[in-house]
Amino acid sequence: MYRQFCDLLKVDVQHVKSVPQIPFLPISFFKTHDILSSQDPVKEIFTSSGTTGQTTSKHLVTDISYYESSFRQAFSQFYGNAEDFVILALLPSYLQRDGSSLIYMVNDLIVASNNDDSGFYLNDYATLAEKLTRLDADGKNVLLIGVTYALLDLIEMQQFELTNTIVMETGGMKGRRKEIIREELHDQLCKGFGVTAIHSEYGMTELLSQAYSYGDGVFNSPSWMQILIRDTEDPQSYLEDGKTGGINVIDLANINSCSFIATQDLGKIVGENAFEVLGRFDNSDIRGCNLMVM
Repeated sequence: MYRQFCDLLKVDVQHVKSVPQIPFLPISFFKTHDILSSQDPVKEIFTSSGTTGQTTSKHLVTDISYYESSFRQAFSQFYGNAEDFVILALLPSYLQRDGSSLIYMVNDLIVASNNDDSGFYLNDYATLAEKLTRLDADGKNVLLIGVTYALLDLIEMQQFELTNTIVMETGGMKGRRKEIIREELHDQLCKGFGVTAIHSEYGMTELLSQAYSYGDGVFNSPSWMQILIRDTEDPQSYLEDGKTGGINVIDLANINSCSFIATQDLGKIVGENAFEVLGRFDNSDIRGCNLMVM
């Protein structure tokens, strides 16, 4: 499919000598085509969640080891060893369907934590609240990773004063709540959990790598993942740092499919391997990765 896309653009790959000359495949193609760069059998099919009536994306993976290596190394780079944490996952909408790449990643990290207290929680908020309070009071290093609407549900049920816990939101209201801007969301979550910052993960079905934010709205990407900002009026032109445009991603872990993806996200580069996500293109689907509507 990527070869066909390049041919339609009349791009001679032999003449591509720099990153800005690379054609970036529109992310919507994952909804309509099988994006595959290998003749090997497909081992995993990751699918996007979407809301009722939406066409979902599918990511065909022939070698799952690339994904595992990518998320393990990225987590280690930004947070250290998984075994140093109790990992609590509040991801109900992801658990209730098949094919979630987020569930695959978090389950692997939970196993790697090698801690009996680590695990998933569906709708048992009371048990999660009790465990979270107890572990934090005992001085355990806790990572609570949750879909946005579920984290808001949890703090509406109980307010916390956490001192040893990292709260990480993965985005996504899933039609359960009104979409709000990141600043308002993080303010609510900070007050509800009693923490000074909310961490975030930037990932999606169509990518096998993630970027992370420590709470200031700035995401940092691993070395094999590069962000470029394209001109919204001319998708083959790129903007200088600090200017807002469409986010293009180079993800070298995407060796199974396509490493050059033009997303429907808006953002800007704010430093080396650092970028902000500012929203979505008009009329594009609201999906469940880490995005807030402008």
